[in-house]
Amino acid sequence: MSYIVKSKIQEFAKKKGLMVGSDFYGALDKAVEGLLKDAAKRCTENKRKTLKAYDL
Repeated sequence: MSYIVKSKIQEFAKKKGLMVGSDFYGALDKAVEGLLKDAAKRCTENKRKTLKAYDL
């Protein structure tokens, strides 16, 4: 499952005058997955079912 939209990453990079290496997408996706897992853990530990900004 992918958590990112490649075209949006490319759009961002283009605006900054950058290019995106093919390995960047997988690394970014993995980083986002880690953030989500950590946020879900904090949410459950606090006996909530709604992810909130402060879970990040």
